[in-house]
Amino acid sequence: MRDIIELNTVSKIYKTGEKEYRALDNVSLKISKGEFVVILGPSGAGKSTLLNLIGGMDSVTSGKIIIDGKDISDYNEQQLTDFRAENIGFIFQFYNILPTLTVIENVELVKEVVKKQVDAKKALESVGLEEHLNKFPNQLSGGEQQRVSIARAISKNPKILLCDEPTGALDSKTGIEVLKLLKMQCSKSSGENTVIVVTHNALFAEIADTVIRVKNGRIESVTQNQNPKMVDEVTW
Repeated sequence: MRDIIELNTVSKIYKTGEKEYRALDNVSLKISKGEFVVILGPSGAGKSTLLNLIGGMDSVTSGKIIIDGKDISDYNEQQLTDFRAENIGFIFQFYNILPTLTVIENVELVKEVVKKQVDAKKALESVGLEEHLNKFPNQLSGGEQQRVSIARAISKNPKILLCDEPTGALDSKTGIEVLKLLKMQCSKSSGENTVIVVTHNALFAEIADTVIRVKNGRIESVTQNQNPKMVDEVTW
């Protein structure tokens, strides 16, 4: 498989007055197309910063980020906005869906930013919400609300799905179902997305194609999992 993400000596430094905080420190990394990637590390390790840089939500201090052959390192705000719209789907711990819109209206919002979106109804059917199209978020469970956010993300037809603690606010049973949906997005039979999940839960490593461990702003290790487990095979 070809590389869809490449980071070359990337650093991200935040400044507060005269103090500097090096959130990422000289990180180099490659991720192949169609992988399910898990980024592991403790709080403050640099996981979310790494995710934000790959997703074009933040800019590098130094180094290069190449996504699908395009160097986004020097993009301005408008270029990054266009890049995110066309290439990236985001799924967060908290669902970020609008309470005043119905389920299908939340997903149809993608039409405002994407030229070739997946039909909203089909996206919702793919996550098992075909019977809830006209409900409002407060009529759904937490797991169902997260499914709406997944449907909205995949309706963008993105090359890369970025997930920041996507099961963090869910009970274990619901979290398992959400993980199954995410795994489906990069399976050869049902999807070709590259899925990257940031988490502190080490069990996620068992289902990943690639596990990236981050500590103190550096890549501690990159491990290829030759025989990743199915979600149901893990003792959660």
